[in-house]
Amino acid sequence: MPHRTFFWFFLPSALAMLLFIALPVLSVAVQSLYVAHDKVLVTVESCTPFGCSKDTHVDPAATAELDQKEPLGKFNGLGTYLNRSHLAVGEIGAILAASTGLGDVASRIYALPFYRALSFTLTYTFVVTPLAMLLGFLIALGVNGLPRLLKGPVIFFSLLPMIITPLVGSLILYWMIDSNGVIGANLQLLFNDPNLYLKASPVLTWATLLTYGVWTNAPFSFVVFYAGLQTVPQDTLESAMVDGASRWERIRFVVVPALAPLATFVALVQLMDNFRVFEPIVGFNASANASSLSSSIFADLHGQNAQLFGSAAATSVLTIIGVVILLMPVLIRTWREFNRKAA
Repeated sequence: MPHRTFFWFFLPSALAMLLFIALPVLSVAVQSLYVAHDKVLVTVESCTPFGCSKDTHVDPAATAELDQKEPLGKFNGLGTYLNRSHLAVGEIGAILAASTGLGDVASRIYALPFYRALSFTLTYTFVVTPLAMLLGFLIALGVNGLPRLLKGPVIFFSLLPMIITPLVGSLILYWMIDSNGVIGANLQLLFNDPNLYLKASPVLTWATLLTYGVWTNAPFSFVVFYAGLQTVPQDTLESAMVDGASRWERIRFVVVPALAPLATFVALVQLMDNFRVFEPIVGFNASANASSLSSSIFADLHGQNAQLFGSAAATSVLTIIGVVILLMPVLIRTWREFNRKAA
């Protein structure tokens, strides 16, 4: 394609990415460098025949004027990134200086809000992504081997988690694992423990959220891998059968290599999606036992006292950096394979 033709072909997409991706990300990065203005306080002295008293209160007019004059807030630089609610550089230094062991350091760092959210986010990402891909691949293999009459209904039921809105699905499961729900009540009967409550234990809450994540992410992997199975060369599979290859050997040496590029694509999409986990935590009302980077942003923007735009923006930028770091190994590997094939 001539360069001029390619330029005009690519220009609308480039403008859309600039307007709806690059500029919003840049605005969030700028907002993360500012914090809300301090409230303007005024002290009024009132005197009576019995004495004088001073009353200090917020001046709404002066505060509003300051906000109007500097709408972004007060410049804080990287202070928001380094404070206790985010990277907590000073707190970690103090923890390391007073450490009594690796376990003590880990538990005290985990108590910091950002690292608590990051630990669940990374756990969710690295557990749910491979398990969902594996489950989706196994479902695709099973459906691909079914008679044509059964494929339609099985595919429909396999796609139900994708059809249901994530928040609605998490709410349904939240009610099911309640002590009066189907799952919660049966687990109490199974273990003969009336005090067993999935929502009360951090470990059980994490396990429930991870299980839900695998269940909701598997259909996407299933759709992609099932479509890919239709493109696997049948001649190669038949030749492997003639040579005496078992079903496992055909899957390992024929199917898996053929679907490797699709697996890379699925991994990229699900890594980005799972690193932004949010709906399950809100739907399960699990903020007491689990929080993610996205739920931290939500909490900053919907706080009881004030909206912390600078804090939410800083967490958003750190989330974007985390996604880029996660994707770099896969992108570098894909780029090397592309260069090797081009050579």
